[in-house]
Amino acid sequence: MRSLLLRMQNGDRGLYAGSKDGLVMMAIPAYNRKDVGLTKDTVTAMVEIRATSSAAMREGLDLVAVLDVSGGMGGDKIQSVKKALQFVIMKLTSVDRLSIVTFDSTARRLTPLRSMTQAAQTDLKADVDGLAAGGGTDIKAGLELGLAVLAGRVHAESRTPNIFLMSDGQTTSGDPREVHPGEVAVYTFGFGAGTNHKLLSDLAKKSTGGTYSAVPDGTNLSAPFSQLLGGLLTVVAQDVQLTLEPNTADGDLEKMTVAPGTDYTTITDDKRGLITIKFGTLFSGEARKVAVNFTLRDSDETEEYDATLAEARHSYAGQKTRQSLEAILIVRTPNPSSPVDAGAVENRSVLAEEVRRMHADTINAASLLADDERLEEARERIADAQNAVEDIVLLDLDDGEKMVNALRAELLQLLAFMESQEIYNERGHPYALATVTSHGRQRTAARGDEGEVMCLYATPRMNAYLEQAKRFEENPKEPMPTADDDVEGEIS
Repeated sequence: MRSLLLRMQNGDRGLYAGSKDGLVMMAIPAYNRKDVGLTKDTVTAMVEIRATSSAAMREGLDLVAVLDVSGGMGGDKIQSVKKALQFVIMKLTSVDRLSIVTFDSTARRLTPLRSMTQAAQTDLKADVDGLAAGGGTDIKAGLELGLAVLAGRVHAESRTPNIFLMSDGQTTSGDPREVHPGEVAVYTFGFGAGTNHKLLSDLAKKSTGGTYSAVPDGTNLSAPFSQLLGGLLTVVAQDVQLTLEPNTADGDLEKMTVAPGTDYTTITDDKRGLITIKFGTLFSGEARKVAVNFTLRDSDETEEYDATLAEARHSYAGQKTRQSLEAILIVRTPNPSSPVDAGAVENRSVLAEEVRRMHADTINAASLLADDERLEEARERIADAQNAVEDIVLLDLDDGEKMVNALRAELLQLLAFMESQEIYNERGHPYALATVTSHGRQRTAARGDEGEVMCLYATPRMNAYLEQAKRFEENPKEPMPTADDDVEGEIS
């Protein structure tokens, strides 16, 4: 197995070796229109980048679990935390490193960042078994210490820094949003009805690539921990970026903007109009779709021609060959076709992405109304969105039916959580936050629905780990496959 994965050991650094070129590819841009007129007009292009589905090539994982062990975490909650950490420890290999930080009124580093050898696994399992609840809830101290552990790394090349931060309460000291995570992905988990879910969602969104997951009372932390771990153990590229360079020389382009609805760090060079979008890491098989709106000037031409509007290039850490530019162009013609045609081949994928972004915006707007105790207006907004989803015609678009079914199910679930203000506050509010975060980052996030609502962004490894975690919860003594076993099964 080790020869199959070409594993190399170098001190405490472990990685799956091999060239990183070609691990992330860009698709030919798709457009919402076949062509446009010669007069002032608009067009939308969708740029998609996708990570290869690779089991044998991945970055090493550096994970810090930042755990709330305050007084409210007693009883079943602390036991759930222990089980979730036990599962994580079992799935990590010597390629990966784990540190555990706990916080109540103060923060403590329970264990340093350790390569997960068998000896380290034994030690950390014993440390986890000894966790006890008591004291206040200083989330800021916990996050700062977790980031300090990662900042102190000696070896960081080909390793991805990540934090799992979970809490069940309201922070009692300082504002954690004042902490700057840098390039560390912070995944947060709101554990129970008393949690400040909005705060935890904000912390995740402030980081590059992080997501917020809801863990309602009575559910297990193992499920969301395991599903995200399944992604983090398949990171094929980090520092993934997309650069869009407008073509202002030919005179066609008046303005280029990234369409709203996604939630990534975006940097605009005001002088050149250059737009850089930072995605962070990409898991095996993950995709990122970005819609770009172009406003065109009146053309001086009288005949049909190809107008180059911009050029797109993607990049990521470790690539040796510079990626070629992909031209974003559109046909300009005196006799343009209809600008709206949901059945047109060139439209469908762009239409699907527009529908998905509008869907996320609707959930966000409805949840804000419900947060303001305007529940009837929120329900009306959801009902309007349901009607819109039912009107979608995506024909034979790949995964079109899956997307529509997922959107429909999300709306039905949220509507059920809006039956009363009490139910919404307990279940609907965190569900909406996690759903909006998931769509904004185009990455899975647990919402406390026990997997009943299909997640559009779950990868095969994530789904496999979710099922393994469920079995582990039922019988912790049942042998679980190791991460190497998982890889071997995917390759064979």
